[in-house]
Amino acid sequence: MPDATTRSGGTATASPRAAATKLTATASPCAGREFTAAPAAAVVVPLGFTARCTRALMSPWSRLSLLVLLLAAAASCVLAFEPQRLLTRGWPPQLGGVTAAVVFAVAYGLCTVAFVPRPLLNLAAGALFGSQLGTGTALAGTVLGAGVAFGLGRMLGQDALRPLLRGRWLKAADGQLSRHGFRSMMAARLFPGVPFWAANYCAAVSRMRWAPFLIATTLGSVPNTAAYVVAGARASRPTSPAFLIAMAFIAVPALAGAVVAWRKRHHLRDHGRAGRAAARTGRGG
Repeated sequence: MPDATTRSGGTATASPRAAATKLTATASPCAGREFTAAPAAAVVVPLGFTARCTRALMSPWSRLSLLVLLLAAAASCVLAFEPQRLLTRGWPPQLGGVTAAVVFAVAYGLCTVAFVPRPLLNLAAGALFGSQLGTGTALAGTVLGAGVAFGLGRMLGQDALRPLLRGRWLKAADGQLSRHGFRSMMAARLFPGVPFWAANYCAAVSRMRWAPFLIATTLGSVPNTAAYVVAGARASRPTSPAFLIAMAFIAVPALAGAVVAWRKRHHLRDHGRAGRAAARTGRGG
């Protein structure tokens, strides 16, 4: 076939294009006719049942649902256990010393994940273990609970919740936590206006890294934790200097946080009004 071969030095070689696209039938009644080969269709292999189930279970919203179920179960367990009974009944007599402190620190951390207020746990640590050991135990439980909540929120909730950060306030908070993680978390821990669990899960949804989160949590929780523990240890003597100083350390950051939040609120409101006025001016021009 002249159009399907090239001759070089008297030797005929079939070109790749002709060999790939044309077939000559020599053993059929239609000898001499040329047939064009149709391209092979892509074969789509359907996913198996196991693969589909795995993909559905690992989707962002499935993981978020799992996080909600875990937190609801933890909160239910806390309500059934009633940890506030430790303030009235004391620590079980079977445990004592360092073992009791370790068990309490672990229980403290799990309770904070389940939304139990830290002031209640700090008071219990002071009443059960005294000022020094109670402060160390409560601080260890604080860091443990913050790390567990941050890890759960990062693994199970971040992928589903980040696309929902569309409002102006949400974007501003996310940008602050992502860009200034250490400073933002230090402020959240020093001023008790932000709930402990809310700060943990908001930081998990943001792009804050682990190291700034844990370091800021450790350093920023020391004053407030120590103040509540000392107040719990000296609760039987409310007129003692240690108790009064502890109450001052509790009240002053709370007032300072309220003032800062009030000023920040008015600043953001004025900034929003200026932005809306500028937008109206631009449209009018």
